[in-house]
Amino acid sequence: MSAPLLELAGVAKDFPSGAETLRVLAGVDLAVAAGESVAVSGPSGSGKSTLLSIMAGLERPSAGRVRRDGEDATDWDEERLALWRRRRVGFVFQSFRLMPTLTALENASFPLEMLGEKPAAASARAGTLLAELGLDARAGHRPDQLSGGEQQRVAIARAYAHHPALILADEPTGSLDRATAARVLDALLAVHARSGAALVVVTHDPMVAERLGRRVRLEAGRLAA
Repeated sequence: MSAPLLELAGVAKDFPSGAETLRVLAGVDLAVAAGESVAVSGPSGSGKSTLLSIMAGLERPSAGRVRRDGEDATDWDEERLALWRRRRVGFVFQSFRLMPTLTALENASFPLEMLGEKPAAASARAGTLLAELGLDARAGHRPDQLSGGEQQRVAIARAYAHHPALILADEPTGSLDRATAARVLDALLAVHARSGAALVVVTHDPMVAERLGRRVRLEAGRLAA
């Protein structure tokens, strides 16, 4: 059996809070296999976004170990973490985070160009993804010319453009109305099914969580039984 794509063992995270220390995560064990989809849910303040940041290598654990691609990555330096993210991870954010001066096609192809792909090949890959997401007619539009749902589908195309092994999505439907959120989730799961990438979604929405293959719940920094 192959090693998990990502594995957290006994992960804790503390933040200073005045004269005291606030423990946000307390001994989390979680493994994510290649290709699976996992929903991380829980109440506000339970540590969901902190957990996602540690998965992404944007935060370091105060205790515990993190393994990436079967290798202990707890002590990787910032340069190696950045390279791993650029090559192996795609992100989907609640606030879309598209570059306002670029078109949908340019936004979606940007990760490939960052990795040195020729512009024509990057545009072709991005265009294919936008078409799969129903946005081929909107490829030349800037973010301010797109609806919220369209912007999030562009963000999904951007996340998957460079064939990442892992997608990390932080409340990807949180800023959308119910009907639009359902369409965006359909689009995300359809691309996920074709990609072979693992998908971890942080969400407070039971509708989103129940659509993913596995569900875990954080409560006061611990995974609930």
